[in-house]
Amino acid sequence: MKIALVTMDGKTISQHYGRSPYYIIYTIENDVIVEQELRRRGTGHFAPNAQHEHHEHEHGHSHEEGHGFGDDADGKHASMAQEIGDCKVLVAGMMGRGAYQAFVKEGIEVVMTDFVGAQEAAMAYIKGNLPNLSEERTH
Repeated sequence: MKIALVTMDGKTISQHYGRSPYYIIYTIENDVIVEQELRRRGTGHFAPNAQHEHHEHEHGHSHEEGHGFGDDADGKHASMAQEIGDCKVLVAGMMGRGAYQAFVKEGIEVVMTDFVGAQEAAMAYIKGNLPNLSEERTH
């Protein structure tokens, strides 16, 4: 099984999914991390051809929908999910509701956490002790 965690530095979990340039991918076998990969994100703010314009949080959707909805956002979110399609789980500090729903739709379990250390969070997930704060950490 593979677990993806978003990161800025390869060691800690990024608190904002969309602004993290990397994934740490842990391969787990028999409840042990057997391999670690630092994978550069090719989508979102860090895509090679990303438009780096000022980003407002007004997207023409109702407040109940949350951040990141619409046809353009749906396509970007689907690409993000495909980037880690070999992973069973994605761990982040927080993310927009549109991205969250795209990962879930692709069969990837999303865990939002307040853990800081990536390896610590992966081990907590393996042991069933990683709190999932998704309800309060999606926007």
